[in-house]
Amino acid sequence: MSKVIITVVGKDTVGIIAKVCTYLAEKHVNILDISQTIVQEYFNMMMIADMDQATGSFDEISTELDKVGEEIGVKIKCQREEIFTKMHRI
Repeated sequence: MSKVIITVVGKDTVGIIAKVCTYLAEKHVNILDISQTIVQEYFNMMMIADMDQATGSFDEISTELDKVGEEIGVKIKCQREEIFTKMHRI
């Protein structure tokens, strides 16, 4: 399984989850787990997704997620699970 960690952070607006999930569905990226919270007016979401069936490369999808984030006014970061795990190890 080729897992990625996707984080979305920014001011809360209508449709953030819908826009991100629609894009991932179009690219055949399977969302395995999702957590989101809103603190005052700030939105924070973390997803674990499987890219085994994805119709694009990791780099392509990561770049396009950046553009989706710009369109809706949030910052979207996509990292490979192994890199994320190594970065957050103590």
